[in-house]
Amino acid sequence: MPKLLLKFNAAVIKEIPFDRPALTVGRKPDNDIIIDNPAVSGHHCRISVQGGTYFVEDLDSTNGTLVNEKRVKKAGLHHNDVVGVAKHALVFLEDKPPEPAVTPEPEEPAEKDGTLVMSPEQQAQVLAASAAAKPGASKVGFLKILRGAVDKAEYELSGMSTYIGKSDRVQIPIKGGGIFGSAPEVAASIHRKAEGYVLVAVADGYPTINGTPVSGSVPLKEGDLIECGSTTMQFGLRDASS
Repeated sequence: MPKLLLKFNAAVIKEIPFDRPALTVGRKPDNDIIIDNPAVSGHHCRISVQGGTYFVEDLDSTNGTLVNEKRVKKAGLHHNDVVGVAKHALVFLEDKPPEPAVTPEPEEPAEKDGTLVMSPEQQAQVLAASAAAKPGASKVGFLKILRGAVDKAEYELSGMSTYIGKSDRVQIPIKGGGIFGSAPEVAASIHRKAEGYVLVAVADGYPTINGTPVSGSVPLKEGDLIECGSTTMQFGLRDASS
């Protein structure tokens, strides 16, 4: 059975079996695959099987749908193709030999429908979203919970990616509050790179660093205060051997 891997950067968030004729992707709760991100349209795209061939079709989304980094209106899908939806990616895995590729059709500019429109810089981040980063070896980061602890008082950022939100799949659970009211499923992520740690706003404007709302990615400095809803955390560094 074919399946889809929902990814953010190099991390797999969810595995979805393709067990029906079509799957819809979008921000609204009536979709089969819900991506809680303001850059994702309410009904963003549809992935379906027609005559034994799988297709992805953009549903007039604001920020468009990509297949292997090319914007499309409708395109055939083949094994290992990557469907780009805002800052997320859906990797299509087929359990039969690949067939000849279908040339993607160009996409006309979509109208705004209340969905956050990404800037060219954010669009560039989408294309680079699946690039893995090499962690630095000398220091390891950690987050100390100052207010609104849900699970524990401190979290070590030893992995390449750490996710923050209310989902039971994230490493750091948080409480709600802020501009979204209830906390997003995935509000932010922290990535360990060779040059240091970087916070990425999955829900743009929801996390803040030192009181400033974050959109896109921001390098973290020791002592930075990160707020996600009613949860306040402080970023720090310590020797890896500590």
